[in-house]
Amino acid sequence: YSIIRPYKPTDKSAIVSLCCFGILEHVYPAFFKAMSHPDHIGVTLSVSVAGYVLGGSSYFQAVLFGGAWACLVYYCCHEIYDAYLRRKLEVEVADIQANFSDSQANGFWVVEMELNGKSEVAGLLAAVKSDGWDADAVDAPSLEVFQLVVSFNQRRKGLGTQLLETAVEFCKEQGLSRVIVEISSLNGSLNEILFVCFFGLVSLYCYMESKQKPQPINNTNIIVSCLNYIYIYILFIDHCY
Repeated sequence: YSIIRPYKPTDKSAIVSLCCFGILEHVYPAFFKAMSHPDHIGVTLSVSVAGYVLGGSSYFQAVLFGGAWACLVYYCCHEIYDAYLRRKLEVEVADIQANFSDSQANGFWVVEMELNGKSEVAGLLAAVKSDGWDADAVDAPSLEVFQLVVSFNQRRKGLGTQLLETAVEFCKEQGLSRVIVEISSLNGSLNEILFVCFFGLVSLYCYMESKQKPQPINNTNIIVSCLNYIYIYILFIDHCY
């Protein structure tokens, strides 16, 4: 069985583990995406050639130099996500009760499942009330989802969909106009959930610049903004009834 319920203080250790997993799992995709970029491919080849020449036509030296460059790129990717994780743990996760549970405008939900005869937290969703991504839309307060994680072994079971539906219902109860989800382009599973769950509700827009007016692309349900590999999905609550 699985149930969606509000956060409880006893969930703290499980929440920390899920947050660590949910953020650090992007290190490998970010590394592979970086290394497949034409610029990095060129640098890798150049470094390998330099190692080959400096090593006196040594193939081992060429591989060593190229591997050292790849390790440096991986280290940089890991440091970026690790620094982001530390900020999350020090700010939002440090006091979930004060940041979410004690505020009627914010929400923090977990998925509780029975695994091997024990109840465990298998997912989480954290959301806060905000004025939205558009500075001109202050009259349309929104619910911004900034953390959504499902444990690896429990994915593809609809838990992420249930969490998002809970956020939508909470948004309706609070009288907010829309739900905003900002995610990395590397998070393919969540991108898929958002397109599948809410297909056909609103129109799809693309923003190439932050101040550019939206231009409709086709008749789907989600607004998508792609800025520096970040997608922003917006679900208008008025279309959910």
